[in-house]
Amino acid sequence: MFATLGRFTHRHRWAVLGGWIMILALGFTVGSGVFSHLSESQGSSSTESVEGAEILAEHGPTGPGVIAVVSGRAVEDPEVRASVLRTSKEVAALPYVTDVANAYENPDPALRSAEGNSSLVAVTLEATGAMDEAHARVDELREIFHDSVPGAEVLVGGDEPVMRDEMVTAQEDLVKGQMVALPLLLLALLFVFRGWRSASLPLLGAVVTVGGALLVLLGATRFIDVSSYAVDTVVLFGLALAVDYSLLMVSRFREEKAAGGTVAEVVERTVAAAGRTITYSALTVIASLSGLFVFETPVFQSLAVGGISTVLVALGAGLTLVPAMLALWGRRINAEARSEVKGGAFGRLARKVQRRPLLVAAGVTAVLLAAGAPFLGVSYSSGDHRVLPTSVESRQATDLMVAEFPAMGTGPVQVVAERPADDPEVQEYVDAVSDLPGVVAATARPLGEDSSVVSVVPDGETQGEEAQALVHELREERPAYDSWVTGQAAFLVDFSDHIADRLPYAAVLIGLSTFVLLFLMTGSLLVPLKALVMNTLSLGATFGALVWIFQDGNLSGLLGFTAFGAIEVWVPIIVFVFAFGLSMDYEVFLLSRIKEAFDKGMTSDEAVAAGLQRSGRIITSAAVLVMIAFLGFAVGDNLGIKEMGLALAIAVAVDATLVRCLLVPATMTLLGERNWWAPRWMRRFHDRYGLHEVPEAVRPDLPVEAAA
Repeated sequence: MFATLGRFTHRHRWAVLGGWIMILALGFTVGSGVFSHLSESQGSSSTESVEGAEILAEHGPTGPGVIAVVSGRAVEDPEVRASVLRTSKEVAALPYVTDVANAYENPDPALRSAEGNSSLVAVTLEATGAMDEAHARVDELREIFHDSVPGAEVLVGGDEPVMRDEMVTAQEDLVKGQMVALPLLLLALLFVFRGWRSASLPLLGAVVTVGGALLVLLGATRFIDVSSYAVDTVVLFGLALAVDYSLLMVSRFREEKAAGGTVAEVVERTVAAAGRTITYSALTVIASLSGLFVFETPVFQSLAVGGISTVLVALGAGLTLVPAMLALWGRRINAEARSEVKGGAFGRLARKVQRRPLLVAAGVTAVLLAAGAPFLGVSYSSGDHRVLPTSVESRQATDLMVAEFPAMGTGPVQVVAERPADDPEVQEYVDAVSDLPGVVAATARPLGEDSSVVSVVPDGETQGEEAQALVHELREERPAYDSWVTGQAAFLVDFSDHIADRLPYAAVLIGLSTFVLLFLMTGSLLVPLKALVMNTLSLGATFGALVWIFQDGNLSGLLGFTAFGAIEVWVPIIVFVFAFGLSMDYEVFLLSRIKEAFDKGMTSDEAVAAGLQRSGRIITSAAVLVMIAFLGFAVGDNLGIKEMGLALAIAVAVDATLVRCLLVPATMTLLGERNWWAPRWMRRFHDRYGLHEVPEAVRPDLPVEAAA
């Protein structure tokens, strides 16, 4: 099948190239419109916090969406008073504004600071589901408020500006990440291939995959909610996979060209050999991403749909676009014969490991376990203002409100009650809640005729430990009537609990599907089990580094962020799924070569050394290139994107060095011939249905180093 695809691609190379150019053009013109259709929804529809939020939404806004902080001049200054009143009147005249409260016309003491040098203007907006409209509202309000009070600083914050700034920084980080990564990728590829044509092909595959990913996500917005983080994550992952697949295809072409033949024959052999490997790799990655469907949350479902589709785009580019370009440039791309097994650096490394396999395996395992230890103390947050850099206006405004306006700066825990606000039972509940430790204030407001909402302001941050503890306490000590505890802290608690509940099912699904695929490839029972254990160790080390850096604040000055004692709750799940997929990617690259050598009559130890020698350079080169792509996103401003980019870079580095180059050869040496053991019934099943790696079009006279 793959040989046929190689022949087809060579014969119709111009048509194939034209189709991919169209995808590229549409991706960066039409597909870029995905940013106008994104959603900030992350919660599950079955949680208490979401149900409570839906009840609140039915009755319209229950609090201000935009808050302007006026600071730097005395609140009672006549000029300040006149300016704030004039601006409030101008804002109130806007068609989408339903209420404006300031420190002069509203008796609420929470609107002015205790020192009397700052005040708030709270603006309540009509609800809108259009992201573009919401952003335009924030921009217009900022234009009105800025410079509205002479001699004072006016910062616009609140929920709407924070969401707007998070979306904008995520989009800017996507562009910035590509602008940083792509030139560095090109330089690294030039170093690897020492020729601009060979170097440009993986980069071309990556750019086309990014365009295709944007198109896929735009289409997905018609059916599901797509999170802003999904775009960055899917594009980033597509970039990495495209580099991997294109690099393998180009490397195999140069290797096959050294064996002789016309360009058409070499392209056919290349697709027949490398096409099987990258297709099998794509299947393992898709199996990993499928685990996201277990989580009933829009952000994970959109990542699963977008991620799987992007894998298919990257695979399609690797199987058709890159071979078509090889068909066009094949005569001018240098051939490269593979090193002899016993003479290569990776072969020598494997034999050194094989001399002391137990010591190497125990040492690497101990290092990985120690690196993962910090993850035992992990704390989470979920998309609050602290993911923004301190240079962003909404972050500055919210930080100032938290410091000077505790009752307004901290998002309340909201209790939706099926009792009117003037009911004596509600008043008793408010009094009781006000006396709880860690509660700054508690007030009840009407919510229609027969219900109310009790806003409970916790001490500290909106999603801090105090707020989360308050959510648990309010749910344990409920009033006598029906109630729902919601708010940002409740969302975080429910989201974290949902992940903890569903994670075992996702892990089992990913583990079983990966085990089946690796068994179909190797025919072994132990090799897939060993791969799952090693991947778990590698990911544990990555999570430990994530906590050590971002939660504990180590390297914060170097990386340019401010730690606040937590990491984004979605990051470990995304890193787990995507890093697991990438590690399986490299596992397939390595095992396919080891299994090939073993099937040709080598002993297990010889096959391990031969497989590492033949695949080590490709795996290492691919890992370096993928790390460059990930680190390009780690320089972004949005802390969630920074966490994800750096964590994935660490995962790739750990997997390509400690795991693939040391732990795999050490454990396979310890197992020896038992690596390939399986019960007889499983062996018969593999012989009949296994995905064998023998290509159709490899010439029988090729040396082992050039055969697939």
